[in-house]
Amino acid sequence: MTIDRLLDLGFERSAITPAATESLQVDRNTVIVTTARPAMGTLVSVSALGSTQWLLDEAIGRAFGEMDRLIAIFSRFEPASALTALNDTGRLDGPPPELADVVARALRYHALTRGAFDISVEPLLRPDAEIADALALVGVEHVAASKRAIRLGKRGMGLTLDGIAKGYIVDAIARTLKQGGVRSFLVNAGGDIRSAGTREQGRPWTVGVWDPDAPGVFPDVIHLTDAAVATSGKYERGDHIVDGATGRSPDHHTSVSVLAPTAMAADALATALYVLDAPRGLALVESLAQCECLILDSAGRQFRSSGWRKEL
Repeated sequence: MTIDRLLDLGFERSAITPAATESLQVDRNTVIVTTARPAMGTLVSVSALGSTQWLLDEAIGRAFGEMDRLIAIFSRFEPASALTALNDTGRLDGPPPELADVVARALRYHALTRGAFDISVEPLLRPDAEIADALALVGVEHVAASKRAIRLGKRGMGLTLDGIAKGYIVDAIARTLKQGGVRSFLVNAGGDIRSAGTREQGRPWTVGVWDPDAPGVFPDVIHLTDAAVATSGKYERGDHIVDGATGRSPDHHTSVSVLAPTAMAADALATALYVLDAPRGLALVESLAQCECLILDSAGRQFRSSGWRKEL
């Protein structure tokens, strides 16, 4: 099976080797190049259309370079990252502007989702964490963030950007591709997807939503042109999503997919909806412009927002 076919299916689990690249001459004036490499605990792939392969290769290379730069800032697993420095000391003066921006946006999503999206749950994700002790360290009201400094108000607090940074990075990859002159592409970072333009013959990009309880089964297929979609579920990040109110990973859904204008918005909202029950999640999405969702609950039911099936 080719990389291109895997991208058609979306949210893939693939044995593609690191830095695999494929190219296909679509017609006299169009070539499609797909490059995939492991990063962020998943497979990140970029499929791009253009007139010249070397220009596409160059733009994709710069996009992956930007991805690596941002991972080095946001990763809580990298000892030298800015986020690790913040979590280790509880304070970071002169933070990278990207970190200050993402933390500030995360705090706004916390307010928008009435606490369902919470970056202060990092203590609950630590190995062998005692829930009661970790919950005492949770609370974004103890986080102060500005361009000048980020401060954590309790000793032992920590932040996780797992539910928003990957989307932010996907948007940065898309922005870098556009700066390189690429107008039609699909970026897929393990289910955080951003599209632009169309693929060959003007067809929209096709993304299949997996059912984690039925591998190979797709409850729905959507078509994207200029939009983003992100999925939170037990097959991707469910074990790393915890409810800041209870300290436990929610079990009422198996999968939540959100359509939004940006991958960061889709990422944060999918994380929040995984925590919320279906009625509250649907109500939240219906209140937001240009956002839609598909929720698969643990009882096998499907919940769709009113505009889920429209092409974006």
